[in-house]
Amino acid sequence: MTLDRSIFLFAGVMVLLSVALTLWVSPYFVWFTVFIGANLIQSSFTGFCPAAMIFKALGIKAGCAFQ
Repeated sequence: MTLDRSIFLFAGVMVLLSVALTLWVSPYFVWFTVFIGANLIQSSFTGFCPAAMIFKALGIKAGCAFQ
């Protein structure tokens, strides 16, 4: 699995987790969903993604988006 696919998988899991937490634990977890969305937007403009840096450090090979 490449870094790009790992990031997409991680973002999707985090969004689904935050929605589940919002529904079943507290409505304030919607802010977690907002944070994830804002991070995705800023990384599309700047190319800076903290999760990509962590995954790279774990040895996942780069794809074409995060080099």
